[in-house]
Amino acid sequence: MDRSWMQLQNRLCNEYVEGVRTFIQAAKQHLRVDNKTRCPCRQCLNVRFQDLIIVEQHLIRYGFSSSYNRWIHHGDEVEGVSHAQPDMCSDSNGCAINDNYVDDEINDAINDMHGPRNKEVNSNESIGHEIGRNGKNIDYLFSEAHRELYPGCTKFSALSFLVKLMHIKVLNRWSNKSFDMLLELLLDAFPDGANIPKSHYDAKKMLRDFGLGYDSIHACKYDCALFWKENETFHNCPVCNEPRYKNGKIPQKVLRHFPLKPRLQRLFMSRYTSADMRWHKEKRFHEDGVLRHPADSEVWKDFDNQYPWFAQDARNVRLGLATDGFNPFGTMSNNYSMWPVVLVPYNMPPWKCMKESFFMMSLLIPGPHAPGKDIDIYLRPLVDELKELWHDGVHTFDMSSGDYFRMHACLLWTIHDFPAYGNLSGWSTKGYKACPTCNEDTSSQGIRSKICYMGHRRFLPLNHSWRRSRQHDGKPEHRPPPKTLSGEDILQQLSHVYNSRPGKTKDTEKARLDLADMKIRNELHLQLKGNKLLKPHACYTLTFEERKEFCKFLKSVKFPDGYAANISRNVNISDGKILGLKSHDCHVLLQRLLPVGIRPYLNKDICTALVELSGFFQKLCAKTLYVADLERLEEGIVIILCKLERIFPPAFFDIMIHLACIYLVRLSLLDQNLGTLKKYVRNKARPEGSIAEAYTVNEALTFCSMYLHGIETCFTRDERNEDNREEQASGHLSIFSQQARPIGGRQLQQLSKEELEKAHCYSGHQVFYLDDYKNGQNWKVVQKVQHRHLWDILEVDNNIEVDANFDETNKDDAYQENESCDIEWSFELDDQLERFDRINVNPEVINNNILCMGDRNDDGDDDFICDDIIEEDIIVDNDNIVEEWLSSESESD
Repeated sequence: MDRSWMQLQNRLCNEYVEGVRTFIQAAKQHLRVDNKTRCPCRQCLNVRFQDLIIVEQHLIRYGFSSSYNRWIHHGDEVEGVSHAQPDMCSDSNGCAINDNYVDDEINDAINDMHGPRNKEVNSNESIGHEIGRNGKNIDYLFSEAHRELYPGCTKFSALSFLVKLMHIKVLNRWSNKSFDMLLELLLDAFPDGANIPKSHYDAKKMLRDFGLGYDSIHACKYDCALFWKENETFHNCPVCNEPRYKNGKIPQKVLRHFPLKPRLQRLFMSRYTSADMRWHKEKRFHEDGVLRHPADSEVWKDFDNQYPWFAQDARNVRLGLATDGFNPFGTMSNNYSMWPVVLVPYNMPPWKCMKESFFMMSLLIPGPHAPGKDIDIYLRPLVDELKELWHDGVHTFDMSSGDYFRMHACLLWTIHDFPAYGNLSGWSTKGYKACPTCNEDTSSQGIRSKICYMGHRRFLPLNHSWRRSRQHDGKPEHRPPPKTLSGEDILQQLSHVYNSRPGKTKDTEKARLDLADMKIRNELHLQLKGNKLLKPHACYTLTFEERKEFCKFLKSVKFPDGYAANISRNVNISDGKILGLKSHDCHVLLQRLLPVGIRPYLNKDICTALVELSGFFQKLCAKTLYVADLERLEEGIVIILCKLERIFPPAFFDIMIHLACIYLVRLSLLDQNLGTLKKYVRNKARPEGSIAEAYTVNEALTFCSMYLHGIETCFTRDERNEDNREEQASGHLSIFSQQARPIGGRQLQQLSKEELEKAHCYSGHQVFYLDDYKNGQNWKVVQKVQHRHLWDILEVDNNIEVDANFDETNKDDAYQENESCDIEWSFELDDQLERFDRINVNPEVINNNILCMGDRNDDGDDDFICDDIIEEDIIVDNDNIVEEWLSSESESD
């Protein structure tokens, strides 16, 4: 049948309208009992069920889904799909039909999970085999889907009731004990013969066939080797000869391996995710100089150029790997470090691939100690699997196209913090050469008790005036930037590697002695007056009262729902401290709150440097990046760090500060996932087993929840604070007619003419207000933000013509002219802070013994890879030290 009319751009022409009527006639033969069918428009995408009248209206208004050329949900046959199931009727798509609507959902999930059953494929490449050992029990799942919940029940089957009940438990985080009590109550309340499990354990056993399972691999107690493949039959470690078991039968350590291949296959076999696995090529809107998705990056494009056979098929999977350690016992005083390894499929659109529902845990490395550089031992099962996916691929059924293909996969990125980088790469993240990019030419020097990484003026132009200044580290800078290493240089370095196994502040007294050693910032040097040693108050530190005021400012902040955590709970005003912030909270504090809160307390030069640093991270962490902005950020961060070198002591510049100039910041994907894994721990004596079992159950229920309708799921959950959209405010400007729910009572505030002239009008984006402690209590600073879970990303639609000159903005509307304000890196060539101390604050009296605590680290040659320097205690005469220090100070003056 000719269906070219589906691609017509004019959806009001007779040919298109007649085609829609033909489709409606075909859909009438495949209605549910409530006279609804799947709507294939571009908005519903066969996910939502609608009445035929609504379906017809949607198809005229939005058009057909571009990938729905074969009407598999409305009568067309899918090649290789069986047309019958034992003891049940079926439609032409092979999906089991029951008179009740709920069972249709479960049957869809079972059919998608198993794939076509009569397709002729190589027995070694059977989809059922690749989907896992649980695929043997598909017949059992079908029988449970058609077994009555209790005699005479027509609304639920035994399986559908259990799936929804377990889904409610997981979504609302019920305890296992409460779930057992509920099952006991249901068994008493339902008629005799009800097919309800007796306990949570029995319920998990019934749902186990929906999951993909995991493999348990024994490991050496000292992380030497895995008892796997060639070592599987060994009873002692092949490296250290340590016994495999303790007490004769209990393994020393167990690695949980969650096979990657069946999890990738399931993404293509589900009707709700198969089309998304080609989004990066078919739906992604490409715009030069704009980064909205990893596919816009240079790494992705270069990979496509090097391996055109891989890029030819959009269904080949690009993966990112993230890992980090965490304590499964939360705040308990129990030192334990467990390391999950998570993979992210970047084929999907950003609003899905970055969601926890589509994270795939591949390994769960056991504790109680972090694996350190031995993590490569535990990564071997994943590495072997990735090699197989790259070279051989795996035979996979694509539900969206209805045919088989050979799926390949590659690992493009690893995403983690800097210590985890050292574990995965083997590079030492400590010592004089901790920077892997600067390599042997790292700018580092030893100071009292630590190593600092300054010398960021190397990245300035050679003729820059700041290179001749002595305000940074006491000497001019003539060195060029570090050499960029090629792949051959790195391989040559690797040839020298051999196998071997083996409430704080940085403005300390030693940091002030470092300033004296470098002969810079005399106002901050320790001063001996009489028998007292005084420490002047630095211009970049807050007094105790100022810290309390800043904490009051943080306590008053109220964020939009879902934007950030409640930071006020981590603020202690009486102590002037902030404790327990997560990674995202720190970014919100740096990007949004710090630039506003520090203005009343610090001078203009310091505020300018910190505000520019905040702007750098705010630009870098945006959902949409512009290449031109990234180039400016790369130049601007050098100027920012040079400004910070003129303000803060050398001890402030550790390796993490230095890396801001070298790397673009990477947010750990696991931060949002580790909290979920912690909640899986039910048996604190077996945390790894608890997490592995709970993860597989949650994974199965997440898959089933895509098929459930009429129940709240993680995909259809409403916002916690839903605005009343029926009561639309009236206003001439859109900013005053936003759909929002007011909070609190109304307050009328009369503004003067001067205040009206200073006020700024923001567009109707989501905003929150900060108290302006500098201008007074009647002033608020407006922060415009984009919701974390909302993505304003264009998609390619070949059937719709877009007028380039079309502008949706009303001429009478108020809007911000530039969505992203440009950052100006302001600096004067000869600028200098008037004073580095605060005269209006009394200096702090410290112990004279600080002068004899810790010698300065001498500059010298260091091994290519070294650990932190271990200081030796030196016993000296305190009086002689003070006299020598005073004499050196007088000579420098």
